[in-house]
Amino acid sequence: MKSYGQVLDSIEALPEEQQESLVDTVRKRLAERRRAALVKSVSAARKEFKSGKLRPASPADIMRKVLA
Repeated sequence: MKSYGQVLDSIEALPEEQQESLVDTVRKRLAERRRAALVKSVSAARKEFKSGKLRPASPADIMRKVLA
């Protein structure tokens, strides 16, 4: 596996257009991962809610618990 510095050096060797394309691709992949993690989290929360482990709460209630 290449070190972080080696990867950066390899990227620097690419033409500017390919560097921009790489940045775009990496950003899209990161967004996809975040989206997938959010979907997983929401799915788990819905399962907990349906099983009775969670109850509805207002934003104010949630903030009171967070700040307590």
